[in-house]
Amino acid sequence: MPEKEKLRIDKYLWAIRLFKTRAQSADACAKGKVKYNGDAVKASKQVNINDEYEVKTEAKKWLIKVTGLLHNRLQYAEAIKFYIDITPAEEVERLQFHSSSFNTGKRQSKTGRPNKKQRRELGGFLED
Repeated sequence: MPEKEKLRIDKYLWAIRLFKTRAQSADACAKGKVKYNGDAVKASKQVNINDEYEVKTEAKKWLIKVTGLLHNRLQYAEAIKFYIDITPAEEVERLQFHSSSFNTGKRQSKTGRPNKKQRRELGGFLED
């Protein structure tokens, strides 16, 4: 059974749902976005309990502590039990401010081109 205790970092990050696919987690490792003790790690690095990793995703910079080994992907409510998010509060606040002031260029849901009635009203507004 000791063979089951070995777990790669790319599979672990995928299983705890920091990345949507395992390929994305392996790619993040290859690009140096996953660090252990300040050093970039390869996707094949073995994960141990109580290890602390710094993971940079598109949305957030995570600082996580491993509390359990998760070999299969579970639902989010279960997956969060296998790590502790120890990201400093000031980093979280900075990212929240940054994300609220950052416009991705995507339309909000239910908004977009005005319909015919709205175009008429807008035309009347602009002509007056």
